[in-house]
Amino acid sequence: MQDLDATDRQLLDLLAANARASTSALARQLGLSRSTVQDRIARLERRGVIEGYTLRFNEQFRARLLRAHVMIQVNPKLAQGITRALSDISAVKTLQTVSGVYDLVTAVEAPTTEEMDAVLDAIGAIEGVEKTTTSIVLSTKFQR
Repeated sequence: MQDLDATDRQLLDLLAANARASTSALARQLGLSRSTVQDRIARLERRGVIEGYTLRFNEQFRARLLRAHVMIQVNPKLAQGITRALSDISAVKTLQTVSGVYDLVTAVEAPTTEEMDAVLDAIGAIEGVEKTTTSIVLSTKFQR
């Protein structure tokens, strides 16, 4: 977060904790005017520091979902197509490139074991996917 001042960083921390906080509430917490906070948020959005706002489910709701991390080895020549194919699978929540034996790691969520099995089969069937290893998430100790 280079070239952000301390106020921008504090504003981002507040928004990360509660993206629905009103600009008035943020202004009070930062000791700034509401219009100054609005201007800072707009500037951060224009610069691409803030790309959007999201929804976080509480852990009780998420606990009903089956979650897994899938490590994927790929044919490097087909990596771009694999990325596109994975982005089309709604159960795939994140995709990251990594170093080591595997090339990609993805987080997958499904409501049932049958649906998880179908998602894992779909990932394995993507052209260029050479090997997958799946770890089912048993619990989440904390999430930021």
